[in-house]
Amino acid sequence: MSTTAAPTRTERLAAGTADYLDQRTGLGAAVKTFARKIFPDHWSFLLGEIALYSFITLIISGIFLTMFFVPSMTETVYHGPWASLNGVQMSEAFSSTLRLSFEVRGGLLMRQIHHWAALIFMASIVTHMFRIFFTGAFRKPRELNWLVGFTLLILGLLAGFSGYSLPDDVLSGNGLRIADGVALAVPIIGTYASYLLFGGQFPGQDLIPRLFTVHILVVPGLILALIGLHLFFVVLHKHTQYPGSGRSNKNVVGYPLFPIYVAKAGGYFFLVFGVIALMGATMSINPVWSYGPFDPSPVSAGAQPDWYMLFLEGALRLMPGQAEIVIGGFTLSLNIIVPAMIVPGVLFTALAIYPFLEAWVTGDKREHHLLDRPRNRPFRTGFGVSLLVAFLILVLAGSNDLIATHFHLSINDITWAFRVLIFVGPWFAFWVTKRICLGLQRKDRELVLHGHETGRIVRFASGEYIEVHKPLDAHERWIRVQHDAIRPLEIEPAEDSRGVRRKGYRIDRMRQRISTVFYEDRVEPVTPAELAAAHSHGEHDSLAAADAHAEVTAGVGAGVVSDGRDHLSADARDH
Repeated sequence: MSTTAAPTRTERLAAGTADYLDQRTGLGAAVKTFARKIFPDHWSFLLGEIALYSFITLIISGIFLTMFFVPSMTETVYHGPWASLNGVQMSEAFSSTLRLSFEVRGGLLMRQIHHWAALIFMASIVTHMFRIFFTGAFRKPRELNWLVGFTLLILGLLAGFSGYSLPDDVLSGNGLRIADGVALAVPIIGTYASYLLFGGQFPGQDLIPRLFTVHILVVPGLILALIGLHLFFVVLHKHTQYPGSGRSNKNVVGYPLFPIYVAKAGGYFFLVFGVIALMGATMSINPVWSYGPFDPSPVSAGAQPDWYMLFLEGALRLMPGQAEIVIGGFTLSLNIIVPAMIVPGVLFTALAIYPFLEAWVTGDKREHHLLDRPRNRPFRTGFGVSLLVAFLILVLAGSNDLIATHFHLSINDITWAFRVLIFVGPWFAFWVTKRICLGLQRKDRELVLHGHETGRIVRFASGEYIEVHKPLDAHERWIRVQHDAIRPLEIEPAEDSRGVRRKGYRIDRMRQRISTVFYEDRVEPVTPAELAAAHSHGEHDSLAAADAHAEVTAGVGAGVVSDGRDHLSADARDH
């Protein structure tokens, strides 16, 4: 006879609260549906979670800093524990930053946690976006979600720039001076833009309060809204997954959100937060007391912004200063317009529109939930690597003074080397990456057709020597043959049967040319006929079959059982 224990008071209270909320909000059905949502398990999916958890860390530490920071450019005289700045005139913003660092308990720790979290937030967004780019996770129906992520990247840049400009120290002041120069370089309206931005002549009195509002209210609010939209799209479209046995565009292989991923997410948040807190406690960053309050005169080597804005600094340093032209009485400062507007405009525009360009070129309107192996899309992978190389070259160019001082080199020689590399480097990286991808595809073909090399040499009675190859199992073969063979577009003739020129031919011809650039160089996946022909070797097959039989026998003797291989083999043959 068994008895059931009566529910405790806490259990009754929890059940009653849940029932109350469910009857008034219908929350139970939503929680039930969401808790059963299946998510695949792969380490690369954690990159987006790092971005989310570092942003939560930014909010927590930012609330603390807001309590003590004074967003004012009113002049004051500092009197505090940092002796070297005693009696120095500075803004209230810089003075409150010093107070946060040396007088508020835990203030310096929170400042450094906030700064490290910002750097990790941007790094995880960039890494997450390129994981999506290289695996083709931006394809239908996720093009809009790609734009949401791209907008989050731009907002992250704006949040970072507005944040490290707030202390009003020499380093942040130099960054703001560059921003003022960029605003002034805008044709026709440049002076008006600078006046509106700074509330008068640089630096004015209104910029820090305005940046403070942007940094703690406008940008975080937009980021929170877009993160919610981004997660909504993830749930709506279901999660992408890497190709493998039993995985298709019609299913998701993984674990439910509750309780597995809820527990994992909670633990992972504390892990990310712990790492950021450890970095903040042990690794100094942005020591504003070493720079002093903003003064336009002391500019020296080592005046670099945070890494995610360093590419703009590098572009400005590479552009010759004499690049100015006068048109109709207006001076066009190409030495600023090109590096500060055109270069980032080209990089970001190419990144934003690529999903739509690829869909237009291929004419593919299917939904895709299986990810690509980067080697199977050589052009896309090469293009992404070329963007990364261009970004890296600009980042290094932004540190040309540090490279010169540390390695005792000529800064002029370094600058000219980077000017050449910015044109040659991305093209060379694209060519090398594309060749590597095609080589890996050929290697996959060889493995599917002939199997893995074993190093075992056998001699037949006829005197022939062969190396015994181990055939791929159905799981491994499926991964190497499941991708589609995309070929350049074929279009209709320019004229119909009556000799009338077809409308839209020019656009179709342009699509065909771009498609040829994308997919002319390719390696076709192995077909069932090729696989059958490769395995028709007479006594060679008999030898391989004997080896396979011996392995199966050994596996059964060790307690190994079959796991649906026959079905997977059929899938591979059908493909």
